[in-house]
Amino acid sequence: MLDDTPGSPDWWLLRLGRRMRDRRKDLDCWWDYYRGKHPLPSLPKNAAAAFLEFQRKSRTNFCRPVADAPVHRLQVLGVTDAGGAADDDALRWWQANKLDSRQKLLYRTVMAQAQAYVIVGPHPTRVEPDGETSSPLVTAEHPRQVIVETDPATGDRAAALKAWWDDVSRIGRATVYLPEGVQRYKTPQRAGGILPWGPESWEPDGDFEEHNLGAVPVVPFECRPDLMEDPQPEFAGVLDIQDRINLGVLNRMTAARYSAFRQGFVTGHKFRKRADPTTGLEVVEQPFVPSPSALWASEGENTRFGQLDATDLSGFLKEHESDVRDMLVLSHTPAYYFASDLVNISADTVNALDVNHLAKVGEHQSTFGEAWEDVLSLCARQAGIDRDYSQSEVRWADPRRLNPSVIADAATKKASIGYPLAILAEDMGESPQRVRRITSEAAGAALLTAAALPAASGQPATQASATDRTGL
Repeated sequence: MLDDTPGSPDWWLLRLGRRMRDRRKDLDCWWDYYRGKHPLPSLPKNAAAAFLEFQRKSRTNFCRPVADAPVHRLQVLGVTDAGGAADDDALRWWQANKLDSRQKLLYRTVMAQAQAYVIVGPHPTRVEPDGETSSPLVTAEHPRQVIVETDPATGDRAAALKAWWDDVSRIGRATVYLPEGVQRYKTPQRAGGILPWGPESWEPDGDFEEHNLGAVPVVPFECRPDLMEDPQPEFAGVLDIQDRINLGVLNRMTAARYSAFRQGFVTGHKFRKRADPTTGLEVVEQPFVPSPSALWASEGENTRFGQLDATDLSGFLKEHESDVRDMLVLSHTPAYYFASDLVNISADTVNALDVNHLAKVGEHQSTFGEAWEDVLSLCARQAGIDRDYSQSEVRWADPRRLNPSVIADAATKKASIGYPLAILAEDMGESPQRVRRITSEAAGAALLTAAALPAASGQPATQASATDRTGL
């Protein structure tokens, strides 16, 4: 039996495990919306099962572009210290853990699932340049497997849990992270793909492992968190509109299938009836089947054929465009993601359409930037480096889509009023490493030019004097 004393690793295991299990339903729902597997529009009563396939075709996934739009604008260029200089240690850890590409996986999960996590720990094989301390291992984690609880008084992380099913060993594994160390657990039980969270289900897997990180090494990344509210995915506010769009598409498809084409009718024809051999019920034979090569004929004396008017679909299309526009407006997604009537728009118009979206991206950069600083602080402690990354700055790529000539023109004007080259390079979107290279090479070129000036100014005078004396 596990120790259920509040605050113990066993207690945290069960508490966080149950919380992780309880939120799985919401995570599954949000992930289905992100991937386009929305709930099917409601069926009319007594509808045939074959209609399900028709329903599936009505799903139009706008949740994914709403979630992906800010991900396209989020890109960390590097980390600088309080003085603006590039941090070589941070760059080494960043590149060693392939975070240039994996950061996008992290952001996309945050937008689709409301949160994601980064865990920092010792790398099993790599060591730091000093040859003594372990290089930090930084991994992006999914909220299906990781959860964090914070101290309500300070907001600091009190504990974290990662739990997963080990397909190789065929056992469930869990790790409880505390500020002073970690405790690992295992369980052979698994019901329907879900790990159990009863006190008798788990047993410790080894002794308590202490660390000197001074904090829970699990950092949450959340999608625009609000006070006293759990984070929600980027498209949480427009789920009803997404369902409305799907229903509107279904209605339009139904009208197009059954009413948009001119439907034929017949009166005065005597239909034959027969008994169904399976059910015994009387059914009516239908000899008039629409086909390009079909010829309808009837022996009835008063038989008359005709056609119904086709259904006008323009109203459905206008309703669809209105719903999509509402979805983009409420989610602060640029309207040009659904071009519609936007044809030959100017750069100023694009910038105007981007205002709310850029403000949202700025919020993400602020939230994620603080989280990355926390991650780097943990990396420094893991590597045995005494450095406070709370004063550092995470450099983001400019989320605006500006013409290069506009950027160059702005830099030229700033240079004319005395902006230093390093600041100009930053404003032009260069990474901290590129800024350092640009400034160092510019300084080297200036030094060579200055060294060549005395010889260049003195040599022509000497030659001129010699020419005057020789008359050549």
